[in-house]
Amino acid sequence: MTILETQRLSLRRLNLDDAAFILELVNEPAWLEFIGDKNVHSLDDARNYILNGPMEMYKRLGFGLYLVELKQGSAIGICGLIKRPILDDVDIGFALLSRFSGQGYALEAAEAVMNYGKNVLQLQRIVAITKPANEKSIRLLTKLGLRFEKKVRLGPAAIKDDTPEVALFS
Repeated sequence: MTILETQRLSLRRLNLDDAAFILELVNEPAWLEFIGDKNVHSLDDARNYILNGPMEMYKRLGFGLYLVELKQGSAIGICGLIKRPILDDVDIGFALLSRFSGQGYALEAAEAVMNYGKNVLQLQRIVAITKPANEKSIRLLTKLGLRFEKKVRLGPAAIKDDTPEVALFS
């Protein structure tokens, strides 16, 4: 079921049939560099990632990461809203297969998700996090109207000084 449509894209909830796509996406060099290794190295791992991540969030909150497809049907990435326990606000996340980057798809999907979050879900504030070195994401966040707010530490060791900082945009 389509959640959002843009001129060129459809966004829908992920399901277990998307495991092969997720396996490819989360093992792309840019994902590994800027998001991190999620230990998804098999179809079973990918199904567990979908089940315990996006599908669990849909059930709990009614939103999450969505599969981004070209209207012709090929999956190109994910984009959606995430509620992380460590952050006060919902944040937008996105990632595309590298062969689809640089064509405006991430911006198109992210604008639709931001509008959905504000107008349908009535979220008062949507933030984003990215590694400070991720210049492509920072450019996209700026195009969305988000601005650097501060650096934060994420993860279970967030109180330790050696936890890497990420840039928070709002």
